[in-house]
Amino acid sequence: MSSAESLNLMHVRVGFQLTFDLPYPTPMLFVVEPGNQSGQRIVHKTELLDSSRGVGQWSRYTDSFGNTVWRVLGVGQVLEIGQDAIVEVSAHSDPQWPDLPKTPVEDLPDEVLQFLLPSRYVDSDLISNEAWERFGQIQGGWAQVQAISDHLHGACMYGAASNSSTTAQQAYMSGRAVCRDFAHMGVAFCRALNIPARYVCGYLGDIGVPATPTPMDFHAWFEAWIDGAWRTFDARHNKPRTGRVLIASGRDAADVAFTTSFGPARLTRMQVWADQVEPGTALPDVWQPPQARY
Repeated sequence: MSSAESLNLMHVRVGFQLTFDLPYPTPMLFVVEPGNQSGQRIVHKTELLDSSRGVGQWSRYTDSFGNTVWRVLGVGQVLEIGQDAIVEVSAHSDPQWPDLPKTPVEDLPDEVLQFLLPSRYVDSDLISNEAWERFGQIQGGWAQVQAISDHLHGACMYGAASNSSTTAQQAYMSGRAVCRDFAHMGVAFCRALNIPARYVCGYLGDIGVPATPTPMDFHAWFEAWIDGAWRTFDARHNKPRTGRVLIASGRDAADVAFTTSFGPARLTRMQVWADQVEPGTALPDVWQPPQARY
């Protein structure tokens, strides 16, 4: 790798460890694994998926959106799973393209049309009137979506007021939102304005910004289809960030829930990490999550 290339790339160590109490054998699905894609390359990875941790059979498959899904049978009273990875991503913050135009619906590719429609948590039809009243006069695709992100960031206070069934409109009306809600609201307003948008989950560490005092968690943001490509927006933070690692994308959180259980499964412990590391950093030979800073 040339010095110029190394200046444009960075390595981020990302991963998680989850512990569940299971009263009896329980099939589960996990959407937790980042993959190789444009602007993102897996350098090293290791999994915590063995019988000593309560894992029976497990396999991977690719869903209809191209995401990797783990299919796990938890057979012990306690199930522990995890992944530790080093991922190469851009060293630059989220690209900004303020002059990008809006693509008319009739010119959109067939495969993005589904991202114009309401879905389980994105009730875009219920906020259509407000979307057009607030943002319909704004010219340009990027300008419209950035105006949406600006509005949501200012209109909703960050904080837990939602649950696993909260829709975009419900979160918006409450005035309080976590990252999942901000992403759903952004997607809903975009779709109401005929801009394809999708929900994205992944890792976003405190890289290039002051560290927050709260424990690290998986993060959610949204992408809008503008001028022939998916563009990143994050109404929760509403400013360009560095070191995003994408895990999965879909119509909304129902498509990319980090865990789905077919039976009772109580999450008792979660540790998530996302930290910049020096190129050449190796993962531990024995499973060892980084020491939590909280």
